[in-house]
Amino acid sequence: MARGNKVVPESKKALDVLKYEIAAELGLPVGKQMSLNADTEFATELGAIPSSSIKEDYWGHISSRDAGAVGGTITKRLIQRAEEVLFSL
Repeated sequence: MARGNKVVPESKKALDVLKYEIAAELGLPVGKQMSLNADTEFATELGAIPSSSIKEDYWGHISSRDAGAVGGTITKRLIQRAEEVLFSL
């Protein structure tokens, strides 16, 4: 069973960037989600919408199949990058 200990804890930000990049490529609506139809960037800056009402990292509406596609693509790209580094030595 996995313990959640990260081999490289500093990699979390880079993996999150990769995760959202792949989700965007697959056309998945993730990220800042809210029920109002408003420009959240400007509305929160102006105080019209409290920034606490915006869910930063919400993936609850994504199906298991789509989430698996994101994870699989992340794995594929990480292996591809590792192979590029190994073959360039």
